[in-house]
Amino acid sequence: MSTPSTSAPHDVTTAPYDVDLAHVRWQRSSYSGGANDCVEVAELGEHAAVRDSKDIGRRPLLFSKAAMRALVSGVARGSISES
Repeated sequence: MSTPSTSAPHDVTTAPYDVDLAHVRWQRSSYSGGANDCVEVAELGEHAAVRDSKDIGRRPLLFSKAAMRALVSGVARGSISES
C-alpha cells in the first residue's frame, strides 16, 4: 500500500504588514489548558494564519489552506510529531 502524498504548495511566509489581522477571529484548541502555551489559528480566505499565544505581537505565519491541511493530516496520522 502506498503512503498518500502530503505534498502541497507550501506557501508559508510571515504575514505581510498590509494583511489586516485586527478583526480576525483567532481560535485556540479546546485541549489548551488556558496557560497561553499553544498556537492560535485564524482563517484568512485562501490562507490560515498561525501565531504563538505567548507572543501575539509577533507577525503570524501564513499557510496556504493546502499546506495547513497537509500539516494537520500529518499530525493526526502521527507522521509529524514532537522531537
